This record gives sequence, structure tokens and C-alpha cells, in this order.
Amino acid sequence: MKAAYTKPFLTAAFIILADQIIKTWVHQHMNLGDEIRLLGDYGKLHYTENNGMAFGMEWGGDTGKLALTLFRIVAVAGIIYTLIFLIKHKYHRGLIMNVALILAGATGNIIDSTFYGLMYKYAPIFHGRVIDMFYFPLLKGTYPSWFPFWAGQTFEFFRPVFNLADASICVGVIMILLYQKRYFKHETPEVASPNSEMVEE
Repeated sequence: MKAAYTKPFLTAAFIILADQIIKTWVHQHMNLGDEIRLLGDYGKLHYTENNGMAFGMEWGGDTGKLALTLFRIVAVAGIIYTLIFLIKHKYHRGLIMNVALILAGATGNIIDSTFYGLMYKYAPIFHGRVIDMFYFPLLKGTYPSWFPFWAGQTFEFFRPVFNLADASICVGVIMILLYQKRYFKHETPEVASPNSEMVEE
């Protein structure tokens, strides 16, 4: 049974470690706004920090930041409980690994928002900023004149800058949505025919 717990939590630990190594490297070797091209104009390291949610979204200033960090901590505790429950009750291995991905991503960003302010001496505990760096502007263009609301405005896909923790959460959630029928498949018990219970005298 111990082996069933090892792989999901080791996977989560590996992703958390990789996420923190990348963030630390970016912080130490790049200045805010710096870019390093990985795939020409289509893939870059772009150093940015955010006070809020995944993909650079913001919410509620300092009070919102504190509430979000505390909520994340409670959520991670809930994810750990869920992961242990799934392993104990032998749910589908794919579901267990995807929950482990979500756990890794949530924990990775919690480390930033909880401790980075203290580590880098710019904010008290729970008020750190999350470091983002992956930027893939794969498609750029202008909305046509007939397009509602945004006619004539420029668009870009994929605009948000994100980190490995964000990607881990997204992959876990998307895979669960795609394979939910497989992950939560329930066997329908066979209904015995009335005649099957008859015993020949």
C-alpha cells in the first residue's frame, strides 16, 4: 500500500522542486520585464510577478491578496486529504496522478505568495508575489471590422504569462474533465432474474 502513495507524492514533489528552481533562476538572473527567446517570437522567458491568481490575474488589493493566500493554504490541505482518500479507496490511477498535479501547482504558488516577500525582503509573510515567466504569443492579429465588441482591436494568443505551477494545475484539471467518465466509472451490478433464484425440488 505504501507504494501507492509514493508515486503521486513524489511526482508532486518533483514538480514543486522544478517550479521553485525555475523561479529562483529567473529571479536571480533576470530583471522584471526582461525576455529571453526560446522559440523566436513564439516562445519566451518573460520575467513578471503578480499579486493574484494564476496567469497574472489580480484580486482585491492587499486584503484580497492575504485572503487568497490563506484560501490557497486551506485548499491545499483539502487537496492532500482528497488525494489520500483517492489512493486509500483505489480510485483510477489517472485521476490520482492528475490530482497530484493540481496539488503540486497549488503548493508551488503558495510558496511564492507565502514566503517570497520575506525571502526577497519586500513584503511581510503571506504577501509575496508569484513569479511568472513562460510566454507563448503564438498568434497575433486584428479583429475584423465586422467582429462584435472588439472590431479593429488587436488580439494575441496565448497572452497570459504563466509558470510551471500554473501549467501543472491546468493539465490536471483538463485531464480530469476529458477523462471523467473513465475516472468515475461505476460498475452497474447485475440484476438477477427472478427465475435464477428458483431451486429445483
